[in-house]
Order: sequence, then structure tokens, then C-alpha cells
Amino acid sequence: MASSSPSFLLFLLLSTIAATATTSETIPATFPRTAVHGSALKQTLNTHKPKPKLPFKTQFFPQILDHFTFTPKGSKIFYQRYLINAQYWCRGAPIFVYTGNEGDIEWFATNTGFLLDIAPTFRAMLVFIEHRFYGESMPFGKESYKSPETLGYLNSQQALADFAVLIRSLKQNLSSEASPVVVFGGSYGGMLAAWFRLKYPHVAIGALASSAPILQFDDITPWSSFYDAVSLDFKEASLNCYKVIKGSWTELEAMSAKKGGLAEISIIFRTCKNITSVYSTRDWLWSAFVYTAMVNYPTKANFMMPLPAYPVEEMCKIIDRFPHGATKLSRAFAAASLYYNYSGTQKCFELENGKDVHGLHGWDWQACTEMVMPMTCSNESMFPPFSFEYQEFADDCMKKYGVMPRPHWITTEFGGSRIEQVLKRSTSNIIFSNGMQDPWSRGSVLKNISSSVIALVTKKGAHHVDFRFATKEDPDWLIEQRRQEVEIIQKWIHDYNADLKQ
Repeated sequence: MASSSPSFLLFLLLSTIAATATTSETIPATFPRTAVHGSALKQTLNTHKPKPKLPFKTQFFPQILDHFTFTPKGSKIFYQRYLINAQYWCRGAPIFVYTGNEGDIEWFATNTGFLLDIAPTFRAMLVFIEHRFYGESMPFGKESYKSPETLGYLNSQQALADFAVLIRSLKQNLSSEASPVVVFGGSYGGMLAAWFRLKYPHVAIGALASSAPILQFDDITPWSSFYDAVSLDFKEASLNCYKVIKGSWTELEAMSAKKGGLAEISIIFRTCKNITSVYSTRDWLWSAFVYTAMVNYPTKANFMMPLPAYPVEEMCKIIDRFPHGATKLSRAFAAASLYYNYSGTQKCFELENGKDVHGLHGWDWQACTEMVMPMTCSNESMFPPFSFEYQEFADDCMKKYGVMPRPHWITTEFGGSRIEQVLKRSTSNIIFSNGMQDPWSRGSVLKNISSSVIALVTKKGAHHVDFRFATKEDPDWLIEQRRQEVEIIQKWIHDYNADLKQ
């Protein structure tokens, strides 16, 4: 759904540089992303099973570099990866397209079982399109992230045009140009799905945008809402748990200020090597709590990391079981260890020098250019308070990339303010699905806008939980949410086919 100094944080995930702290280090909030910590990532590399075999064929599409100019350089071709499953499809049947996020498309296909679950019902072809500059869809190969001159072709408008061109070409090659197309996306991919319906209504008849914070820009959504929501998840699980985490930052800071403090922290946190900065420890804790709130799924899952059902509650049980007199910091560490070591196989943690195993670091560029999502921490949050200072944020981007952010470009390009009036008058056939335990939900559409721009909101849902494979353990509210989604999409397709016959 990006890192600054030190390398760190967050889906998204969701992966959006969203704030610049006025404290001594920057604390961003991002979509789910795993370019975070050595502990999380190296453990992922070392202990996870091989990639599951996906029921898709991998294809590559010759894509144009720049859809919006006619310069010789812009006409360069790169090869964009997409995954396709036509097991149930026949000519004229629907085509369901997943609008790829900021990462390897196989990762998203693995965690979007909903489409595989419903494909037989619709006799739908499934297509997962990888976002340019991620995974294997690199316009300049290994040089794609080399400079602003190459990264300048990485933005949401180019990505949407990629999807449109690929979809039209695919339908032509299949001799099935009348097939209705519905786009699906979660987190940043959900934003792209909604925007695709707005920009290319002649290509897609509808969009299901799950956990899509299209209102997280400018001052549309309160800047403190994300971290307030994370804190509320923990507070609702246990007030004591919330208080312990809130108090752990002061203990961490005090310990680090002592002589030999970093060595002592290294012992408490069972680090493989002594840490060189207290911020790596802070970020390790911070990421665990935020990611866990985002993926507080009602069943066991392995999206960001292997976790039990309702992991926020499990973290709080760990904290609440500690005997009286235990330090807040030791309890916070034990809770965070659930995120990094649910399997119990890790003997030590590497808090520094992590790797980007899912290839998400292109989001750093996007966050420094168009995806500017201001965030702050209020006094009510369980995290240390901080504010957003645009100039400091812009200076960091200029130093890193030599570019200035355009903080209002997304709302200029796609809208945002007075979204009810805009969407009611300009579009139809969009589902915004959200769970209120997902902190990104606060930046999404939470109320119905018209009879066909629908908000499906669940009290206990987490980050695009509706897109996960159905299981026997799914609660009734999740089963009902998916049933409604299928019913609405069936109506879109029925109405489309009825119009074709006229």
C-alpha cells in the first residue's frame, strides 16, 4: 500500500512515505512492504518454504515506455510480466484483472485467492498484471533504479495506461473484444483499480477496490488517523497492552542514553550482532505493531509473516501474561517477537541491514514524487508523537533523488476532495471494501455514494482480508462480505450483457 533514514517501515503493504517526524529520526508510514528489517527479511529468506506453484501461465507483453509523449526515447519497448489463468474461460466470458501493486506480481497472486475461488462461478479468465518497475517488469533492466532519468517513468498514470493497453491487446488477440472486464486490487492496487475505472471506463465495466486509501492525500483525512487506528486495535484488545506499548518507548530511550545502553538493548532484543543505533530497535518494534494491526486476520495467514489468527489479540495476551514488575520494554519485545518469530525457530534477530526480498523499494521514488500521504502521531497514539513537516520531507527527497514532491498531484489527477459529489456524478460500478481494524481504512470510502458506488465495511476486517482464499474457519461476516461482492459483480456483468443484446 517508504523508507527514509534509517531504513524502515511499513504494506505496504499498503509502502507510502507518509510523514516526516520533527524528532531526531524520520518515522514514515507505508503500505505493507518488507523492505524493512534484517530480522524479518532474512528470517523470511531462511525459513520459508519454496514458492508455491501458482495455477497461472507467465507471459510477457511488449509495453511502450512512455504513453504520453511521442519522443523516440519514449517509444522504447520493455517487457511487462503478467500471469494468466484461463481454466474456466470461454470466448465472451468475463476477464478479471488484478491491477498490480508495488511488488512482485507472484506475491500478490499467491495472496489473492478470492479470484481463484470465484473464477468457476463466473467462468472468468484471471489476469494479474505486474506494475512497471517492480518484479520482473523493469524497463531498463538492472539500471531501472539508477537515476531520476529512468525512474521518471515510474508513476501511477503510466501504470494505468500499461494496464489499459495490455487488456485491449489481450482481448483482440483472444478475438473476444466483447468480454466484460472487471478490475480488482488491494491497497495501492486497490487505488489503481478505482482510478482505472475512473480513467478507463471503456476498458473495465467495474472495479473492486479493497483497502484502497484514495483519500489519504492533502488534508482530506486527518493526518493522525492511521496511527490512531493502529492504537485503537491494541486498546480494544487490552487497555493494559496499549499502555505497556505506549510506555515502552520512554524506557527504550532512557536505556539507550546510558553508558553501555546499546549493548544492554542488544541483549534484551536477542540481536545476532550488537546494534549501532537505538532507532533500529525502535523501528523493529514499530513495524511489528503496525504490520500486525494491518494483517489482524481472523485466520492463520502468511502474507507479511507467518501469524496466528487475530495476532493483535495474541500479542496482547503475551504482554498481559507477564508478572508484575516486568519492564514495559521486555514485554513489548516479547509481543513483537510474535510477528518476527511465530514459528519459534529464530535464535537471534538481525535488526539492521535488511534486504528487499519482494522488490518493493521502487515505492520510495513514488512516495517522493506523487504519493505524498501526510501522517502524524497524536498524543492519543501508543507511538511517540510526531508531526509532518513538508519542507523537511521535500528536502529529504531532493537529497535522495534530486526531485521535489508534488503533494497535490494525485488529487488533481484523480480527485479526492468532495469525493461523494465527484464519484456520484462521474462514475459507477465501484466497490470500496474495508475492514475497520485496518488502519488504512480511514483513508478510504466508507459510505455508499450511489446505487452502484458501494462501500462494504466490516467492523473486524483487516487489510484486504476479503481477497484471501476462503477457509473453513472464516467468520460469518467475512463470508457475507464476499457474498455481497460476488452478487454486485454478477449484476454488473448481467447489465452489461443485457446492453450488448439491445
